[in-house]
Amino acid sequence: MTPVYHIHLLQTLSMGSATNTGRPFLSNEHGTHGQTPPPDDAAAIAHAFTTARRAGQALPAFPGDIPADLVGAYQVQDLAIAAWDDQVVGWKVGYIAAERRDGSGDERLLGPVFSRQLKNATGGTTDIPVFVGGFAAVEAEYVLELLEDAPPAQLHWSPEQAEALPARLYIGVEVASSPLATINELGPRVVVSDFGNNNGLVLGPEIVDWTTRDETALRAETLIEGEVVGTGGATRLPGGLRAAYAFALSRSALRGRPLRKGDLIATGNATGIHDITAGQTALVRFAGFGDIACRAVPAG
Repeated sequence: MTPVYHIHLLQTLSMGSATNTGRPFLSNEHGTHGQTPPPDDAAAIAHAFTTARRAGQALPAFPGDIPADLVGAYQVQDLAIAAWDDQVVGWKVGYIAAERRDGSGDERLLGPVFSRQLKNATGGTTDIPVFVGGFAAVEAEYVLELLEDAPPAQLHWSPEQAEALPARLYIGVEVASSPLATINELGPRVVVSDFGNNNGLVLGPEIVDWTTRDETALRAETLIEGEVVGTGGATRLPGGLRAAYAFALSRSALRGRPLRKGDLIATGNATGIHDITAGQTALVRFAGFGDIACRAVPAG
């Protein structure tokens, strides 16, 4: 398969305000942590995460007050993206459990995928960078590639509308890793603040004619060091692939970052979130569509 990042060269995505959503004020989670950070605090949090990521170093704790809502968390993310010397080529989608949602009602969240962290599976074993002392996991993914720009004026998308926007579908593996070991425990506001807990994406072969396929036929399993640690497939994603696609289109447009031709969307973990440490190998098998083998290596 020709590498996706050789097929197209994306223009830098325009910066938008995460607060320009037209949504109600976001209260988030249990209401026990932090406040929506003012610009200086948001910048300090973004700086701490990006500095740790560049150095490949762990952080002992969240670097400041946890944003009170997803608006504040996306503000941090936007500042971190602006400070990161790389191009956004896509987005990972993560699911938010019902008890951890905020006033936005968002069931999912977004984190950027950067050009230098996008790799194509070659049939061999792909090295994936993880933060030693931080959080590190692999996730089986079904990855969409937009074939047309999303209409920038359309802010809300249904799954049916998303399906009508042409896209290719690939198998893939997300590298879920952060300098902060407790990132998932602390919840979605923290996950969003640190690039959505993403540190790379590995793409495999295309699943042709995906819109005509029954999602129950899209099955996957993940092995770590030869042991099966998770099974599932596209039906493990709440609402399926189209719901994840619709969310990515909607939230991106509401943030002032409408998706464009060539953008990638990793739709969510299809077999679970599987811890991995540097030196370990992972094998993700997509029934009938191929395998992706990865080896975790220290980031930095």
